Amino acid sequence: MSLEVVLAVLLLMLISIGTYFVAGRLKVPYTVLLVIVGSILVPLSDFPFFQFIKSFQLTPELLFFVFLPVLIFESAYNMNMREMAENIRSISWLSVVSLIVSAFFVAFALFWGLKLIGFPVPFMATLIFGALISATDPVAVLALFKEFGVPRRLSLIFEGESLFNDGTSLALFLIVLEVALAGFSGLSSLLEGTFMFTTMVAGGVAFGLFMGFVFAKLIGKVKDNEHIEITLTMLVAHLTFILSELLSHHLVLFGQEIKFSSIIATVMASMVIGNYGRFKISPRVEEYMEKFWGYFAFVANSLVFILMGLLFADLPIRFDHFLVPMLVTVVIVMVGRALSIYPVVAIVNRLKKEKPIPMSWQHLLAWGSLRGALAVTMVLLIPDTLTLPGWNYDFTVKEFIAAITIGCIYFTLCIKATSIGTMIKRMKLSDLTPLETVEYHECSALIYQEALEKLEDFHAKGYVKSDVFERLKSEYAERYEKSVASCRALFAATPADMGRALQMYALGMEKRFLKELYVYQEISESEYKEILNKIAIQTNRVEEGEEQLVHHAERFHQDWFERLIAWFREKFCTRPAKQELLEEYRYYRAQEVVLAKVLRRLKSIAERFPGLYGDDASIRSVTTLYEGLRADAGQKRDGVAAQIGTELIYLNESFGRYALFKTEERMLEELLENAMLPRKVANMLYNELRDEAYSI
Repeated sequence: MSLEVVLAVLLLMLISIGTYFVAGRLKVPYTVLLVIVGSILVPLSDFPFFQFIKSFQLTPELLFFVFLPVLIFESAYNMNMREMAENIRSISWLSVVSLIVSAFFVAFALFWGLKLIGFPVPFMATLIFGALISATDPVAVLALFKEFGVPRRLSLIFEGESLFNDGTSLALFLIVLEVALAGFSGLSSLLEGTFMFTTMVAGGVAFGLFMGFVFAKLIGKVKDNEHIEITLTMLVAHLTFILSELLSHHLVLFGQEIKFSSIIATVMASMVIGNYGRFKISPRVEEYMEKFWGYFAFVANSLVFILMGLLFADLPIRFDHFLVPMLVTVVIVMVGRALSIYPVVAIVNRLKKEKPIPMSWQHLLAWGSLRGALAVTMVLLIPDTLTLPGWNYDFTVKEFIAAITIGCIYFTLCIKATSIGTMIKRMKLSDLTPLETVEYHECSALIYQEALEKLEDFHAKGYVKSDVFERLKSEYAERYEKSVASCRALFAATPADMGRALQMYALGMEKRFLKELYVYQEISESEYKEILNKIAIQTNRVEEGEEQLVHHAERFHQDWFERLIAWFREKFCTRPAKQELLEEYRYYRAQEVVLAKVLRRLKSIAERFPGLYGDDASIRSVTTLYEGLRADAGQKRDGVAAQIGTELIYLNESFGRYALFKTEERMLEELLENAMLPRKVANMLYNELRDEAYSI
C-alpha cells in the first residue's frame, strides 16, 4: 500500500466526518450526502495537489472481502433469532420470491420498454440488470427507522429481507452472468441454474451455521480476554465470507460444481455469534463488542458510499446518451418493486401463518427499497469484454448496465431516501402506541421524583444554594405533578394499559437482575438463556395486550435454534444425572432471587409514588402475580435441593465466594482509578483474589 493510498483513506475519513455533521444539520441521510460529496471530489482530484484522492478506489475485492463482511456482521449480530423465526415466512418470501418476481419483471419490461423508445438491447442484458438491481441496501432506511422509532417488527422484516436478499440476488446474478458468458442451452441451462441457486442458498446456510458454531466454541474457550474475543468475531465474519468463495471455486461432487453464497453464509454465522456466541462473550467485553462493531460499520459505510460517489463521477460514460433509457429504467424498477411486494405480501397474509403485514408497512417496503454498494459491485464483476448477440452499439454492455444502474442508485438515494421520513410521519408509523404513551408519562414521573430526591440531597450537603434549590424544587415538583396527573388520567381511561406498563417495567427489572446473576456466575450460560427467553416471550405478550402468563408453572417453547443445540447436546454430550440436578437447582434459585428483587422494587415504587397508578390496583395485581411466581420457584428449588445432597453445600459456598470476588474486584478498580496503587500491584492482587474465589 503506497503513501498516496494511506493519505487518500485518511482524507476521505476526515471528509466523511464533516459530511456527517452537515447531514445532521440539513436533515438528510448521511449516506446520501456521502455519495454526492464523493461525486464532487472527482473534479477536485483533477488538480495536481489532490490527485492522490483517486489512488484509493472501490473495487469488487475491497467491497467483498473487506467492507461487506463488516456490514453484514454488524447487522446480523444484533438480529434476534427467535423474532426472526417468528417472521421467517415473510422474510423468506420477500428475499426469494420477491427477488425473482422483481428481477424477471424488470428484465421483460425493460426489454420491451427500451425497444419502444428506439433503444433495443438483448434480453440477456436486461436480465443481468434485473438480477443486480433487485439487491436492496437498507443502511439509510434503517438509520431513519431508528430515528423515528418505527415498529420493531417492521424494522426486523426490512433488515432481514435486505440481508438475505443480498445473498439471493448475488446468486441469481452470478447464474445469469454465467449463462450470458457460456450461452443459453434451453432446459439444461434452466435446470443447472436452478440447481446452482438452490445449492448456493442451502449451502450458504449450512456452512454459515457450521462456522458460527465453531467460532462460538472458540470464543467460549478464551473467557475474560477482550482482545482475543473481539478478534475472533472479526475472523468469523471475514473467514466465513472468504472460505465460502474458496469452496465455491474448488468444491466438486459427482462431477458437479457446488457453490455457496458467501453473503448468506456470513449472515448465518453472524446470527449464530449474536444469538449463541454472545452469551459466551465475557460480560465486561460484551458492551465494548457492540461499540466496536458499530464504529467499524460506521467507517466501512463512510468509505463505501463516498467511494461510490467517486466511482460514479469518474466512469468513462456519456450519461447524456443514456438519459431517456435511465428515466424509463427508474420507472420500471419502481413498478417492479411494487409488483414484488404487494402480491407477495398478500399471499403471505392469506396463509395466516404469521401476523399480517399492514398495508402501511407494505407501502414503506415498496418505497424504501434503496440500491447501493452491492449493485455497483455486481456491475464491476461484469467482464469488460462481455458481448451479446445483437449488440450493435459503440459502448459496451458493461457501460450500458453501469449507466442505468447508477441512474437508479442516484434516484433511490436522492429521492426515495430523503422522502422516507415524511412517509413514516404521514402513515403515523412513528406515533406512540397507547402502551408507549403510558410508559412515557410513567417514566417521566419516576425521573422527576428521582431528580427531586437528589435535589434535596444536594441542598442538604450544601452543593446547591437555598434560592436556587427553591426555584428548582418548584419547577421539578410542577413537572412531577403534571406527569402524575397524566398517569392518573390514563389509568381512569385505560386501566389495562397502566397495568401493562407496570408489567413491562417489572420484566425489564427481571432482565437486569438476571444479567447481574450471570455476571456473578451464579447461573450458567444455558440457564441464563432459558430464563432470558422466558422473559422475552412474556415481554412480547404484554406488548401485544395478551396475558403475561397462562399459569405459574408454564413452560416456554424454545426456538428452532435452541432446539438444534439441545438435540446436539442430547446426542453427543452425555451429562451425569447429578449435574442435571445442580443445573435445575441453579435455574429455580436464580428465578427466586430475581423475583424477590423485583418484588422489593415494586414495594418501593408503591411507597415512593403513591397514587401514580391510580388506586394502586395495578401494583397489587402485578405484585400478586410475582409473589405467586416466587413461591412456585422456591418450592421447586427446595424439591430439587432435597435430591442433591452434600454437593449443595459446595455450590452455595461457590455463590458466596464469587459474589465476594466481584465486590473485591470493584473495590480494586476504584483504588486503581484513584491512583492508590500501581498497575503491577493491582494485577498481583487481582490474580490472588481470583484464585481464592475459584479455590473451591
